[in-house]
Amino acid sequence: MRVIAITTDPVRLSFLRALLADARIETVVLDAHISAVEGGIGAFPRRLAVATEDEARARAVLAEAGEAEA
Repeated sequence: MRVIAITTDPVRLSFLRALLADARIETVVLDAHISAVEGGIGAFPRRLAVATEDEARARAVLAEAGEAEA
Protein backbone atom coordinates (compact mmCIF):
# COMPACT_ATOMS: atom_id res chain seq x y z
CA MET A 1 0.00 0.00 0.00
CA ARG A 2 1.11 3.53 -0.81
CA VAL A 3 -0.24 6.68 0.81
CA ILE A 4 -1.22 9.17 -1.86
CA ALA A 5 -3.02 11.83 0.20
CA ILE A 6 -3.21 13.05 3.78
CA THR A 7 -6.06 15.28 4.90
CA THR A 8 -8.18 16.31 7.88
CA ASP A 9 -11.03 17.36 5.57
CA PRO A 10 -13.65 14.59 5.30
CA VAL A 11 -15.24 16.23 2.25
CA ARG A 12 -11.92 16.29 0.38
CA LEU A 13 -11.27 12.70 1.39
CA SER A 14 -14.64 11.65 0.00
CA PHE A 15 -13.97 13.58 -3.22
CA LEU A 16 -10.57 11.94 -3.70
CA ARG A 17 -12.06 8.51 -3.11
CA ALA A 18 -14.80 9.22 -5.66
CA LEU A 19 -12.24 10.34 -8.26
CA LEU A 20 -10.25 7.17 -7.79
CA ALA A 21 -13.34 4.95 -7.73
CA ASP A 22 -14.37 6.41 -11.09
CA ALA A 23 -10.95 5.35 -12.38
CA ARG A 24 -11.57 1.88 -10.90
CA ILE A 25 -8.79 2.26 -8.34
CA GLU A 26 -9.53 0.78 -4.92
CA THR A 27 -8.65 2.89 -1.90
CA VAL A 28 -8.17 2.33 1.80
CA VAL A 29 -8.56 5.04 4.43
CA LEU A 30 -5.96 4.69 7.15
CA ASP A 31 -6.41 6.28 10.58
CA ALA A 32 -10.17 6.52 10.16
CA HIS A 33 -10.83 5.12 13.63
CA ILE A 34 -8.56 7.57 15.44
CA SER A 35 -10.33 10.38 13.61
CA ALA A 36 -13.64 9.11 15.00
CA VAL A 37 -12.24 8.89 18.53
CA GLU A 38 -11.00 12.48 18.46
CA GLY A 39 -14.56 13.76 18.24
CA GLY A 40 -14.39 15.39 14.84
CA ILE A 41 -12.10 18.27 15.82
CA GLY A 42 -9.81 17.55 12.87
CA ALA A 43 -6.62 17.12 14.88
CA PHE A 44 -5.64 13.80 13.33
CA PRO A 45 -5.36 13.54 9.56
CA ARG A 46 -6.57 10.53 7.62
CA ARG A 47 -4.37 8.90 5.00
CA LEU A 48 -5.66 7.68 1.67
CA ALA A 49 -3.78 4.67 0.33
CA VAL A 50 -3.85 2.60 -2.85
CA ALA A 51 -2.18 -0.64 -3.90
CA THR A 52 1.47 -0.17 -4.84
CA GLU A 53 0.79 -1.15 -8.46
CA ASP A 54 -1.95 1.53 -8.70
CA GLU A 55 0.12 4.39 -7.25
CA ALA A 56 1.31 5.99 -10.51
CA ARG A 57 -2.13 5.84 -12.10
CA ALA A 58 -3.80 7.16 -8.92
CA ARG A 59 -1.38 10.09 -8.71
CA ALA A 60 -2.07 10.86 -12.39
CA VAL A 61 -5.84 10.86 -11.77
CA LEU A 62 -5.46 13.21 -8.81
CA ALA A 63 -3.07 15.50 -10.71
CA GLU A 64 -5.48 15.72 -13.64
CA ALA A 65 -8.20 16.82 -11.21
CA GLY A 66 -5.89 19.42 -9.63
CA GLU A 67 -5.65 17.44 -6.41
CA ALA A 68 -2.00 16.38 -6.51
CA GLU A 69 -0.19 16.34 -3.18
CA ALA A 70 2.77 18.67 -2.83
